[in-house]
Amino acid sequence: MTPPTGPSADRRGFLSLLGLGAVAVASGGTLAGCGDKATRGGATQNLDKLAALIPEQKAFPGMPQPDIKGTRPVPDGFTKYPAELVDAIAEKPGTGGPAIRAMVPVWGPAPPSGKSNSYLTAINAELGATVDFSAQDGLAYADKLGAILGARDVPDLLCVPNWEVEKLARFSDAVGALFEDLTPYLQGSAVQAYPMLATFPAGAWRESCWNGRLMAVPNPTDGPFPWALFQRKDLLDKAGLTAPKSIDELFAVGKEVTNPGKGVWAYSDIFAMVQMFHKAPGTEEGWRLKADGTPEFKYETPEFRQAAEVMARLYKAGYVHPDIVASKGADAKQLLQSGKILFHQDGPGMWQPMQAEQQKITPGFNIQPVPLFSATGGDPLAWGDDEPISYLFIKKGLGKARVEELLRIINWCSAPFGTKEFDLREFGVAGKHHTRDAAGPVKTELGFKEIQNQYFFISGRSPVLPPYPQTPQFVPQVLEYSNETVKYLEKDPWDGLKFEFPAKFKAANVPTQDKITDIVRGRRPLSDLDTVVKEWRAAGGDEARQMLATALADAGK
Repeated sequence: MTPPTGPSADRRGFLSLLGLGAVAVASGGTLAGCGDKATRGGATQNLDKLAALIPEQKAFPGMPQPDIKGTRPVPDGFTKYPAELVDAIAEKPGTGGPAIRAMVPVWGPAPPSGKSNSYLTAINAELGATVDFSAQDGLAYADKLGAILGARDVPDLLCVPNWEVEKLARFSDAVGALFEDLTPYLQGSAVQAYPMLATFPAGAWRESCWNGRLMAVPNPTDGPFPWALFQRKDLLDKAGLTAPKSIDELFAVGKEVTNPGKGVWAYSDIFAMVQMFHKAPGTEEGWRLKADGTPEFKYETPEFRQAAEVMARLYKAGYVHPDIVASKGADAKQLLQSGKILFHQDGPGMWQPMQAEQQKITPGFNIQPVPLFSATGGDPLAWGDDEPISYLFIKKGLGKARVEELLRIINWCSAPFGTKEFDLREFGVAGKHHTRDAAGPVKTELGFKEIQNQYFFISGRSPVLPPYPQTPQFVPQVLEYSNETVKYLEKDPWDGLKFEFPAKFKAANVPTQDKITDIVRGRRPLSDLDTVVKEWRAAGGDEARQMLATALADAGK
């Protein structure tokens, strides 16, 4: 699963997070005393040295076999539901004690809370515990995270999406100060007390280590790609057009379909995909190694400059919808759904939900990803990684019995596809939140209203792609696209190393992105790019470069 607006969701919210260090210092608390290196100069973990912390992986018996195999890190897929579901967890994991406070992200209208939500009531009854959710707007989630971490007021369970971690100043300090060390509970064979957690891939657990300890339960990724370029294939077919396979075709199709008189334009902001087409680097947020072995950031590369020039030309030609030009693109999905644009860059997680919903409204509605291509010859390059979707932290100081109860709750919520627990978590109560036929469960209107991935975000699971009865072709289509695209996944020179970038570098992130946005949208000349890159280097870029170079040398890579 990817964030509904991709990894760059509301990056402007990052600015409000820089107060974390100041708040902690002012409070005189632990965050102020965790070391200058992590605070100002960044921090590096060599995850290869933490193998002893990783839980032992063990498959849960009796699970159905997939219909389509994924090429790792692409997950396997199912095209049909098993005839019989496994009752995986016999005993209620909860003790009926105090309500469990949990904070999770949600996109779209907030679901009903507490006893007014019959889905929550049903799950809590199975858990033998009450999970009291604070569902926060996913687009502003970073702001909320910064506030509660700075105030040192975290809930019992806190979900931190992976794409938010990079925005949080001194996050490793906050982890050490505020959250329970899970190493004694889950390390090695200890995880067998929580058999669903034992099914997770080792790589996801490895990424859940901070400060040399196992600190979170990961939610392993169900797809490695942060972005795809989606097309309204039904409208292109109707016009006798095909998706672009080159930059020239990108402009030709843009010219062909853009018709301001009819309120139709070709594109949303597709800059990330244009960078990918030009093979600008994407690992570690945009770093790679030059031929001499020194790190360089994408802003410094000729590939990025070419991509910026192309995106600026698309804007100048008028092929991007004017509402996008004037904003951050919050309405781009609606523009795609209504046929006001024909191409939109988004996370792959957009695909199935939009197809399922819009095909009921627009007969023949069909969105598909545009196959990846190279603008410069040779094989394409795909950004991506196998890092978890999110991390779940347990508040420090709750006591051993409470931590074990919370881990049992998380274990229940992590039951894999093919279990009754998974079915209830995903679809709620039969006859109320979903209907079921031979093809499987289909959510009702109440199901869509009340179920917003609340328990998904306090879980992890061994990732697979389950069948979707409303869109039976989705799993074959997404796996065909993914198994082809994964061939071109970018190699990460820093694989096995985990970074917390210097605060100065993080602080320059959003202001630099905003300057580059002004350039590609024509509000500043392209010639300003050299100045922006120079400012970025002075504002933390060179500091981050040194950290990455030192980390490689220290690791002997």
